[in-house]
Amino acid sequence: VQLQASGGGPVQAGDSLRLSCAASGRTFSNYDMGWFRQAPGKEREFVAGIRWSSGSRNYAESVKGRFTISRDNAKNTVYLQMNSLKLEDTAVYYCAATMSSLSPVRPYQYDYWGQGTQVTVSS
Repeated sequence: VQLQASGGGPVQAGDSLRLSCAASGRTFSNYDMGWFRQAPGKEREFVAGIRWSSGSRNYAESVKGRFTISRDNAKNTVYLQMNSLKLEDTAVYYCAATMSSLSPVRPYQYDYWGQGTQVTVSS
């Protein structure tokens, strides 16, 4: 399994950014996909998750109403649309995959990880 995250970069507060996670290596129809982030000196935290088969989603409270996770079956890609970005959204963002069926929100529940993409929000 390979996960390739991309789309990060420097933005200003209030801007939007879309991250992509290209998945390859197997069929992901039975997988849950997640986005996590890790800021300097902080633990990796859950941002959003989606069940590939049903499209059901869940979000961290801190991003509800601003971020949207989605997937494109044809492209085997998961997206994270981030709107109204805040300074505190600055972090390295990682995509991850797991066969867990429990709407996983902990890093240890995920088996595969992408390399991370940096998002830097400035004022």
